[in-house]
Amino acid sequence: MVIDLATLKPAQVYFHMVQTLVPRPVAWVLSEIEQDKYNLAPFSYFNAVCSDPPLIMLSVGKKPDGSLKDTRVNIERHKDFVIHIAQHDMLEDINASSATVAADVSELEQLGIETTAFEGSRLPRIKACRIAYACTCYEIHELGNTPQSIIYGKIGQLYIDDAITSITDRGRLKVHAEKLDPVARLGADEYMGFGNVIHLKRPA
Repeated sequence: MVIDLATLKPAQVYFHMVQTLVPRPVAWVLSEIEQDKYNLAPFSYFNAVCSDPPLIMLSVGKKPDGSLKDTRVNIERHKDFVIHIAQHDMLEDINASSATVAADVSELEQLGIETTAFEGSRLPRIKACRIAYACTCYEIHELGNTPQSIIYGKIGQLYIDDAITSITDRGRLKVHAEKLDPVARLGADEYMGFGNVIHLKRPA
């Protein structure tokens, strides 16, 4: 089967892309509505893009009514935000936080999600998440006909739960993926839990 995307409507293109570009990591993004009040939303058009400086990318669409999503507005206004890599046992909350709500509604408050101070960051992090990145807005680009917002965040601090790490015999930090137990996004209403770890050395 070969599908010519040029013959499809944008919604159909999106459907085919999310069904085939799998699995995708999920960024659970905390952004600031106002002082001590925070938005929380998941995004799976997300990945690392640069190490010097350390940049992470979110691709953020628009609300059903065509307005900017709250995450984009909050990041543009306040600059700082926190990206979490959430684990399998938080999937219900991740999904619930994707609902479209009024801009002044805090999903953290709605869902009763506890935060804690994030050393070196102005914003807190979700206490239960095992990995978090404290980011500052580096650039926002718009592309496409919608357009889509591409948000680049510069990572300042990285939090890793000590319980999922060890030190290798070469003195390097090792994050154990099976202990992290991250959630991955598939198409439609589907997510994926953590699978097997396959060890395969790169050729010289």
